[in-house]
Parts: sequence; structure tokens; C-alpha cells
Amino acid sequence: MAERRSPHIVHHWYNGRVVESIGARTAPIFDPALGIETKRVALADAADVQAVVASAQAAFPTWRDLSMARRQAIIFRFRELLNERKGELAEIITGEHGKVIADAEGEIARGLEVVELATGFPHLIKGGHSENVSTSVDVYSLRQPLGVVGIISPFNFPAMVPLWFFPIAIAAGNTVILKPSEKDPTAALWMAELWKEAGLPDGVFNVLQGDKATVDGLLAAPEVRSISFVGSTPIAQYIYESAAKQGKRVQALGGAKNHMLVLPDADLDLVADAAVNAGFGSAGERCMAVSVVLAVEPVADVLIEKVRERISMLRIGDGRRGTDMGPLVTEAHRDKVASYIDLAAKDGADVVVDGREVEVNGEPGGFWLGPTLIDRVPTTSRVYTEEVFGPVLSVVRVATYDDGLALINSGTFGNGTAIFTNDGGAARRFQREVEVGMIGINVPIPVPVAYYSFGGWKQSLFGVCKAYGPAGFDFFTQEKAVTQRWLDPSHGGLNLGFPQS
Repeated sequence: MAERRSPHIVHHWYNGRVVESIGARTAPIFDPALGIETKRVALADAADVQAVVASAQAAFPTWRDLSMARRQAIIFRFRELLNERKGELAEIITGEHGKVIADAEGEIARGLEVVELATGFPHLIKGGHSENVSTSVDVYSLRQPLGVVGIISPFNFPAMVPLWFFPIAIAAGNTVILKPSEKDPTAALWMAELWKEAGLPDGVFNVLQGDKATVDGLLAAPEVRSISFVGSTPIAQYIYESAAKQGKRVQALGGAKNHMLVLPDADLDLVADAAVNAGFGSAGERCMAVSVVLAVEPVADVLIEKVRERISMLRIGDGRRGTDMGPLVTEAHRDKVASYIDLAAKDGADVVVDGREVEVNGEPGGFWLGPTLIDRVPTTSRVYTEEVFGPVLSVVRVATYDDGLALINSGTFGNGTAIFTNDGGAARRFQREVEVGMIGINVPIPVPVAYYSFGGWKQSLFGVCKAYGPAGFDFFTQEKAVTQRWLDPSHGGLNLGFPQS
């Protein structure tokens, strides 16, 4: 009988190296295109959390006091290494998440934008100075790091979302604990090794593997001064409330239900391309995916036919085989998304394209669900009101622009939205009136570039700080205001009156 080999276990990273978990709990990691377990990930217990926090805490004073020039050189080196080896990282992402290689490369490219922004951090964290605000009195401000900061990232972007946060946090002088998703944790370890090669001191960047118990450990640790999170709204709200009670800063980005409003004058070929790209890229597992098309009559029938034609051209299969769309991340998630198709039919919607019937270029055991197009979705249906987070595109027919706007503004979420039109006046009115944080005009996925900031409104964002851009530097630093006076030796004497100009 052949010897049974133990599965490879993905462990933690702290003190500048991979460290085996103290706890014994593990969870499976799957190759979604094959539908098989390929390795396991350690799930931290309280002792693991304590050890990782101690690593970050010990490294903070030295990193905080390192000159800006030396910190900047390390970040530049990390950027160069990441750009040179992004193909390796893309392969890791596809193997654990399932998205196609081109999509994995795209998320790394967007993450690189934030690294590049972070290389200019000396300009972005400099303070202000006012001379002689009162006689011989000057006031100036300092921006200083928080200390140890925690980042909790989701499964759908195992590289890009962490890259939204940790380059800025590190540049500002903080030390970082990254808790990646247990579904695809290897990318985080790969980036930790890259930081070490770039010259980052041990303990500045740490990876803590785990699940909810690990998250709760980070939330409770008094040394962790802030929490950054991206994920579903219920978890975002839980993290926001739990961390705030502990006196931590929080930026918690929640869920979404992104609408695309299509006016009758829009270019319907452009709209159909955009709807398919934004609805089914990464198998719909994006918080900025378009999940609802609001079609102003009379364009709905023509648009639906154009979308159906494009869906028929898509190749579904293993993302390493040159396909257009890969599997969903786990079997449980695939089944949950598929259940919404049944629900839509029961609610009276018309399932135009059923992704459960897809023909796949890949292993039959993979977690497959093809692009799904559903017309005439009632706005009372859970398919419309809830975040499906899969390749399900709903069409809701509206009579006018005002009807479409009212639907968007009445929603629980306010993450992203788009309008497709050739009418500049309608577009300008839309950007002013819509109650959403990120808006696309003839752009279906309006993710801001790195020198702006990412985040929504309403139940899509908890806390006041968005991700990256100027908001990111505000979040990861704290301000001191210094009032100083250097007296001439001739001045002196007592004066108990209130200081005046």
C-alpha cells in the first residue's frame, strides 16, 4: 500500500519567516477548477494571535524611526519585484480563487497602482506650518503612524485588496498584520516573502492565517490600533461595531448591489459589451460587479438579445486554459449563487440564460456556474434586493430615467453605479442626484485610480475613511498640532490673563 502523504499546510508569517501554527485547527484549500482539496491552511488560536501581534509590536519603534528616504527605497524595491514577478502571483491566485489568469494579472496591476502611490508618501504625510500666528508664536502639524494595524481581506481579491491598504500603512511608518481569506491565503505569504527580499525589516509585515476566531482575536488585541476590512455588509458592520467598542480606528467596506442605468439614446452594442464584462468578469465575484441592468423602455428587448448573443460566445472553464470565465471559489458558494436562479423563477422572472446548464472546458468536478441572464426581475425578489456575488445578471425594466434613479436611491447599498447615455445633460444630472459613492458614466466598473479613494455610501461603508488615496494616508496616520514660542531673553514676568494675539 502506498504511503499516504500529509497535505501541505499554509502557515503564518512573522518575525520575517514562515512559522508553524501553535494551534492544531486547519481548513481545506481547493482548486476550484478541479474541485479538489490541494492543501490546508492553519487557523490561528489565541497563542498564534498573541505571537504575531508581538512580532508587529516589537518591530514598530524601529520602523517608525527609520528615515523616510530609507522607507521609500524599500517600497520602490518592492514595487519593482512585484512588477517583475506578477506572473507568479497570478498563477497562485488562479489556482486558489479560480479567476482566469488575465483577471488575476489585472487585479495585481490595480494593486501596483497603490504601491506606486505609496512611493510618494513623503509628500502625502507632510504637515503644515503657520508662522507668527501670535507674536513670536508658530503653529505646525505632524502626521505620525498609529502603530500596529490590522487588515482583513476577502477571498475575491487576494492580492489587490491587501495592496489597497498595506503599502500605505507601511509607508506611513506602521507595522501590519494581514489576515487573508482562508479560502485563498497563499498570495499573502508570497507577498510577505517579496517584502523580505525588498529589504523590509522583520516584523513590519506579518500574515496571520485563520477564520472568525482569528478576526475576533485581532479585534480584541489592544496593541492593534486600527482595522481595515473589505467583505459582506453583515461582517463589515460586525467588525466596525466590535472594533469601535475597543477604541480602534475602522474602515470597513461592505457589500453592494450595483445598477447600470441604460437610457434609450445609449449605444446598445457598447452597453451589451459592458454588461457582460462587468457582470461576469471574475464569475461575478466582485463588489463592483454590475448585477442589475435598469433598461429604460423601449431598449430592453434589443439589449437582452445582444447580451444573450455575447454570453453564447464566452468560454467557461479552467482559468489556466485561456478561457473567459472560471469557476466560483467553493462548492458551497456555487450552490448558494445557483439557488438564486431557482428563486428568481419562483418569483416570476424570466430566466433567459441559465448558467446551471453551462458546458465547461474543464474538469466536471469543478465549482462551475455559467453566466446567467434573468429578465423582468421583480424588485421585491431577493435576487434583486440581496448581493448575489456570482455570475447572475438581472434586468429590471423601467419607464423613465426618474424611475431608474429612484430604484437606485431606494436601495440598501451605495457602492457603485453606472449610467450609459450619449446625453451629457442626463449624465451630469445623474452624477449629482444618485446616492452612490462611485459612479461610472459609460464606464461599467468605476473603480477610482489610486490617487483618489475607493468606497461607497450607506450600507456599503462603515466608518468615515475610504480605502487608499488621500483617505488612506489620513486613516493610517494621526495628527499632532504643535504651538511653539522661542522667547527673547528680555521677555519674562507673570501674566495670568488668557493668552491673546
